[in-house]
This record gives sequence, C-alpha cells and structure tokens, in this order.
Amino acid sequence: MQATITQWPSPAKLNLFLYVTGRRADGYHNLQTLFQFLEYGDTLTITPRPDCRILLHTPIAGVPDEQNLIVRAASLLQVHCQQHHLPYAGADIAIEKRLPMGGGLGGGSSNAATVLLALNYLWNSRLSAKALAELGLALGADVPVFIHGHAAFAEGVGEVLTPVSPPEKWYLVIHPGVHISTPLIFKDQDLKRNTPVMPLDRLLTQPFRNDCETVVRKRFRKVEELLLWLLEYAPARLTGTGACVFAEFDTESAARQVLDRVPERMTGFVARGANISPLQQLLSGLSEGA
Repeated sequence: MQATITQWPSPAKLNLFLYVTGRRADGYHNLQTLFQFLEYGDTLTITPRPDCRILLHTPIAGVPDEQNLIVRAASLLQVHCQQHHLPYAGADIAIEKRLPMGGGLGGGSSNAATVLLALNYLWNSRLSAKALAELGLALGADVPVFIHGHAAFAEGVGEVLTPVSPPEKWYLVIHPGVHISTPLIFKDQDLKRNTPVMPLDRLLTQPFRNDCETVVRKRFRKVEELLLWLLEYAPARLTGTGACVFAEFDTESAARQVLDRVPERMTGFVARGANISPLQQLLSGLSEGA
C-alpha cells in the first residue's frame, strides 16, 4: 500500500448552465451542462485496514450504510479489484460534512469519487481515471466529472465530458434550508425538456441559465424568495436541481459583502471556482513526488 495520506478533499461543483435537451427511453434525460468545481467541500479521512472491512465512522442519519455512496464506492472498488486480481484492502472512513444533501452541489457524487480515487491510491490498485469513471457512473451520473477532476462541458446524462476552462470567478453560494430530490424535479410535467442541442462555442456566448429553475421556483417558495433577493446584487441562478443558488463576483470581497447580508435562517459560503479540482491537485502533487 502507498504512504498513508489520510485527509482527502471532496469538493463541491456548480452547474454554470444546465439545459435539458430531451427525455430518453430509459426515463433519464439528456443534458448539456457546464461543470466547475469550488475550492470548498467535504473532507474525508481514509485509512487503509488489512482485514478488508469497510467501516464508516460518521454515518448519516436516515441513510443506511449500504445506501451511503461512500460505502458503496469503497465496496464497488473492492469487488472490481478482486475480480481483476488487483491489490485491495479495507478502510476506515470518516467524513466532515459541509455540503448540504439535496443542495445541487454534487456532495454525494463527490464523496464517491474521492473514495474511489483515494482508495485506488492507498491500495496501490493502479486503475486508470477512465476505469474509475466507468465504475463511478454506476453510482451516479455526476461521479465521472469528479473522477477526472477538470471543469467540463457534459452531455448525455452527464457522462460525455469535454474539458473546458471557464473563468474562475468568486461565488456566493446560499442554501435556503430545503432539501430537493433530483427525481422529483425531473419527473415534474412542467419541466422544460426540449431545449435545442447547441455547440459549446455558441452556448458560451449566451447568457447562462438552468432549465430546472422554473420548476424549482414554482415548487419551493424559499428558493423563489432567495433568488429574487440575490438577483438584486449579482447575476444568480440555481445549481443542478437545487436547492442551492449562487451568484458570481469578480472579487472575494464583493462576494463576502453580500454574504454578510444573507437573510436569517439561510446559510451560505464564499468560494472561488476551480477548473482543476482540489482533489486532482492533491493527486497530481502525490504523483509528482512519487
């Protein structure tokens, strides 16, 4: 096994735009979306153990371990390594959770990707990013972008990725205190599903929007009120299927001035966009030092 690095970042993502271009025969939706990471997220503590047990020491209330993406990711990698005669072990895992569930920031997918990449390193399994992304897709459509760790234009259900480098703005992200289920939004009859497919260069020249925003604002009054408030200060929109909304700024100080005015009972943070995820930056440093 590799030298033990115990602290692993699990960064948030934003959907800078999100367009729903059609519904597939399998019930999923085709999308065009622009992912960018944030220099903010959860932190996973991961320590290999020789007995092959996967132990999550910080369970999430109401989420059985067998449904937790952290445990599912570790178990999936174990099975894959066993089948292909690759090195593997067990792991003690704990998480310092900062990203809200149902917030549209990709927390669960990011956690799964961090576990796959960290254990691949710690167990010295030596799977490629492509192989890990294929494994991760079984856990969620957003997992591959976190595996590859580069801001990306995504198509299909989100798994067809083209690396891009949008401006790394400062963002104020606010959570309105509601949990939004992704299936709930994608099943809504009023969801716009016929946005024309367009090439990336054209999409980048148009004002960004999120096709899920209209439905979310209709169903969740707190999101509607928050967006109306935030739009007074800066361009703002929903990320993913919500519930978090975000506004972009040119400077950290400008973002923090608005954070100081955030309405009570709502939580927020300021972070810079990152085209290379903090996790990928760590892994690149480890590989350079090897």
